[in-house]
Amino acid sequence: MLYFNCDYTEGAHPRILERMLNTNLEQTVGYGEDQYCEQARALIRKECGRQDVDVHFLVGGTQANFTVIRSALRPHQGVISAVTGHINGHETGAVEATGHKVLALPCGPEGKLTAAQVEETVKNHWSDETHEHQVQPKMVYISHPTENGALYTLAELEALSSACKKYGLYLFLDGARLGYGLTAQGTDVTIAHLARLCDVFYIGGTKCGALFGEAVVIVNQDLKPDFRYAIKQNGGMLAKGRLLGIQFLTLFEDGLYYEICRAANQQAYRIAHACREAGFPFFAESITNQQFPVFPNRLLEKLGQNYLYSTWAKVDENHTAIRLCTSWATKEEAVNQLIAHIQELGKEL
Repeated sequence: MLYFNCDYTEGAHPRILERMLNTNLEQTVGYGEDQYCEQARALIRKECGRQDVDVHFLVGGTQANFTVIRSALRPHQGVISAVTGHINGHETGAVEATGHKVLALPCGPEGKLTAAQVEETVKNHWSDETHEHQVQPKMVYISHPTENGALYTLAELEALSSACKKYGLYLFLDGARLGYGLTAQGTDVTIAHLARLCDVFYIGGTKCGALFGEAVVIVNQDLKPDFRYAIKQNGGMLAKGRLLGIQFLTLFEDGLYYEICRAANQQAYRIAHACREAGFPFFAESITNQQFPVFPNRLLEKLGQNYLYSTWAKVDENHTAIRLCTSWATKEEAVNQLIAHIQELGKEL
């Protein structure tokens, strides 16, 4: 059985494991205050193109999401998200469990929010004479890539950032798969752009070559004080923090992060091309490592005999959209095998 269901089925890049082994018996201070974390922070600040950002290492994406949101918002405030957003549908109500409502907005198959939606939502809230009886929107949450593999353009991010600044909202970007977004064909977005446009964002490690961990980058000065208190209280602080620093240091010291994520995208493009050539349409267009072809249900039974995939959406009674996902560790021979099988299934359409 070959796994194409997600991008965290493998462990970590061998260079990370080698570095962990070589430093295993070193003694360092804990909780992310060691020299490896400091070196990793310096590299991330360099990517941001500025030295005035705070960088914190948390153990996972869900912890990063609800810790950032909980620490930024007052009890009566909520966070705007696309209805398909990860915090709305895939985190077991983690944000709501902290006391903050997710204000979910409709979106197209790409899963993106627009500046116009944000502006309309905020205007509707404040124009309602009963607004004090409602959750106040104070943050906009987006993912790059989105849950459906789409990317924001620089112009779209600039528009969202402007809308947030105009109405006093924080812009928070979930970068769990950021590496795949930054290395996608045709993208015009860099980490430096995010550091200019977002109030806070994070660089994903768990799905991009690390064993675990995310690097939260705080730009807005108002969100910086006491954030380490929030990390600790919300279970996101690792006592052996150097394990996180070593991973991000290894990923960013010579471009490894970009190299391995770009390779995953290239393998995903090969799968997408094979699906199109075989006659399978797509539920949502993606230029990242996630691809969403639509298969007849009768053929999915055959596909599932050899490959693990994610069931994504029911298209109609006879067709289902699935997710085929590559990772930083996906082998070319595994993709070759999948492509050959897709070609055979296409003959049965």
